[in-house]
Amino acid sequence: MKIICLIPARLASERFPRKLLQDLGGKPVIVRTWQSATESGAFDRVVVVTDSAEIARAVEAAGGETFISRQAHPSGTDRIAEAAREMKADVFVNIQGDEPFVPAADMLRIRQTFEADRAKEIDILSFCRPVTDETVFHNPNNVKVVTDGEGFALYFSRAPIPYPRDGHFRGACKHIGIYAFRAEVLQRIAQMPPTTLEQTERLENLRFLENGLRIRILPTGFDYAGIDTPADLEQARKRWRR
Repeated sequence: MKIICLIPARLASERFPRKLLQDLGGKPVIVRTWQSATESGAFDRVVVVTDSAEIARAVEAAGGETFISRQAHPSGTDRIAEAAREMKADVFVNIQGDEPFVPAADMLRIRQTFEADRAKEIDILSFCRPVTDETVFHNPNNVKVVTDGEGFALYFSRAPIPYPRDGHFRGACKHIGIYAFRAEVLQRIAQMPPTTLEQTERLENLRFLENGLRIRILPTGFDYAGIDTPADLEQARKRWRR
């Protein structure tokens, strides 16, 4: 099975412009993310997909491979779908450029899970982390996911789900935005128009569910700690020094 990791990387982030070129332990954030994916040994190829010549130069200077995409893409999924059309693989993995701390163990689990899925029941694979803090549970910036008995996603929401009707918080699962797509599924998604639920919650993964795709959710105990704000970057720098 051939698995390619595609890392979408935009320079003009809305919340934190140029964050991917900020320093993290002596190298740009995007280079650290590329390195962690490469060094995991989980992928046959790791490619940074970007519309920025600056990002491309930084990655290539570190020895990485890049793909220059067109600028107008509504999402990172659409951006990697463009690159995937030029490549041959069974599975494409989308790791965001601001996720330098994705653990190698979870990246290897992606390969192991797809290799074990001989019946091809999994269209998409992603992760979740148990939530034990009610503040996190009620924060709409933290996307929650509920699954069926086999671990396939039933719904994603910014709302607190499952809702504790009796008032007793029992924990939930916070979705982690790492995706692995079967190649043909990724191209189907790129042709799908936005759906009602997706537009209501502003969650692209609801488009996948509304179109009948099966998303396997793997629980993880790792803290991925993506970088969305300058404060996140400072925390990432402290974590890197440790």
